[in-house]
Amino acid sequence: MTDVQGPPRHDARIVRKVALASAIGTTVEWYDYFAYAAATALVFGPLFFPQLGGAAATFAAFVTFAMGYLIRPLGGVVFGHLGDRIGRKSLLVVSLLLTGLATFAIGLLPTYAVVGPAAPVLLLVLRLIQGVGVSGEWGGAVLMAVEHAPDRKRGFYGSWPQIGVPAGIILANLVFLIITTALSPAQFLSWGWRVPFLIAIVPAAVGLFIRLRVAESPVFTEVKQARTVSPTPILEVLRSYWKQVILGSLAAAANIAVGYLILTYGLTYGTAVLKLSRPVMLSLVLITAAVGGAGIPFFSALSDRVGRRKVFLTGAIGQAVWAVPFFLLFNTRTPLLILLAFIVMQLASYAMYGPMATIFAEIFGARVRYTGVSLCYQLGVILGGAFTPAIATSLLASTGTALSISAYIVAISLVSAVAAFALGEPSRNPLAGEKRADPERAAEHTAGEHTRPEGVR
Repeated sequence: MTDVQGPPRHDARIVRKVALASAIGTTVEWYDYFAYAAATALVFGPLFFPQLGGAAATFAAFVTFAMGYLIRPLGGVVFGHLGDRIGRKSLLVVSLLLTGLATFAIGLLPTYAVVGPAAPVLLLVLRLIQGVGVSGEWGGAVLMAVEHAPDRKRGFYGSWPQIGVPAGIILANLVFLIITTALSPAQFLSWGWRVPFLIAIVPAAVGLFIRLRVAESPVFTEVKQARTVSPTPILEVLRSYWKQVILGSLAAAANIAVGYLILTYGLTYGTAVLKLSRPVMLSLVLITAAVGGAGIPFFSALSDRVGRRKVFLTGAIGQAVWAVPFFLLFNTRTPLLILLAFIVMQLASYAMYGPMATIFAEIFGARVRYTGVSLCYQLGVILGGAFTPAIATSLLASTGTALSISAYIVAISLVSAVAAFALGEPSRNPLAGEKRADPERAAEHTAGEHTRPEGVR
């Protein structure tokens, strides 16, 4: 069976427009998410959990941060089900609205000093809404980009939604940097922290306008026209693709863990433990995102040439190798050496993150792809990202050395490497042309069909 290539997938103008819309949309949503991450590291502890004090307040703030991750598999299943049933585009609009409105509302929240225990409860509720919105965003944006792309450039175009991560980091940290530099610590703690959340409504409106103007995925359109839409995508995924879900989630975990180790825990470690200033740490994260972000399209395009698995494994091994030098350089308190530590680790991380979106799209069949991709990634987020800042805080407190965090990075990176190796090389799998309505017959497909990727049997 051959891949069915509809004309829209060969229209370069449409492909570029969809890729740009995916990148802008994910940038907006990740800005919202990383604004919360930065505020968690900098101010949420004393503002919403002052009764706990010190490290306990910081830990409680990170727990609310983690809860946004724990809700994401549920959001991924819901958005995935609807995305596989009614289409990718409409769900992307809903996800952008949810995240943007929740982020704006966080900027309006009263603190503990004003409403007492209700403040952290309201913060948690809005964080959960953020998590649901982002859980639906990633899978849909990836599929819109990958399913419109020509087969030989899937990796490159699949990286465009991924670029939203460093772009969101840059925007969020740039805003926080400007505010923390312009205001006194007292002003920032009093009202300045609200500004990044309140202004989020503007890029959300721009992203919504752009997203409404793109075409639906041609692969989903084919599934719908063939009347092979799955009635219960989540059940089909769990029945026929459970190996892909497990391996994909484990493969994603290390990349996500390292990302939040730098972006979230790194801010806390640098300011609270090493006593570096907030502007210095925010500047280092900002530069790291700008330099490291260039690696996403590079590594993704490279995966189109040499294979996804080779590039991904290089990144996973790179993370493990750099784990000890990372904290040795960090502990020097020298900004240039810390920047070196951040950039090298971020490049290794993005060698995994760049092609990961396309890998996930290629290991699931078209009729359940939104559900499969979303579930795979969101479970990986829980395994690697939800509790990484809290784990790092606990490891440092119990051992007294950041090298214990290095050991954690090594261990989780090796787990991800093994999982990625077991997934095989999926780049030869066609995305369209799936005619079978019964996923139980997937084993009957020929080697050229995509229901079972090479390496997963």
